[in-house]
Amino acid sequence: MNVLQRYARAVGMNTDAWRRHANPWSVWTRFATLPLLIVAIWSRAWIGWWALVPLAVLVIWLWLNPRAFGPVDTPTAWSSKGIFGEHLWVQDRSQMPAGFAVVQRFWMVGGFAGAGMLVWGLITFAIWPTVFGATLIVYGQLWRIDRLGIFFDQHVTRGDVAR
Repeated sequence: MNVLQRYARAVGMNTDAWRRHANPWSVWTRFATLPLLIVAIWSRAWIGWWALVPLAVLVIWLWLNPRAFGPVDTPTAWSSKGIFGEHLWVQDRSQMPAGFAVVQRFWMVGGFAGAGMLVWGLITFAIWPTVFGATLIVYGQLWRIDRLGIFFDQHVTRGDVAR
């Protein structure tokens, strides 16, 4: 069992959870949570320790989100195909073409850089690193989902996965 499989199992991501995670409502509401997290963290300047309340609510929502929406049986939406591709990748990373793996690593580095800038911006109340860091994270995730959707479509075309 690889690291990704252990992580998925640790957070309760069985097959049904993955199918719910692939629901477009789940995907897009997770994306919508990032600006809310930023505002919740930034709000410590206005409401002090009370900022932990909206932050806690959002963290609970992120945990609950993949369980809150109905499962997707046949991925047709762009986001659903990407999450189904992610599930394939987590199950067996060796199936991913070499070029995909290189690009996945590239965007992981970009995501970490974006996270670093975001944290720096949130700590120092600086707008440009906050916005730029969040933009890098979102752009990287969108691009990653797109690549994983192509990966999924290739598996469907080859007949490795039933639609």
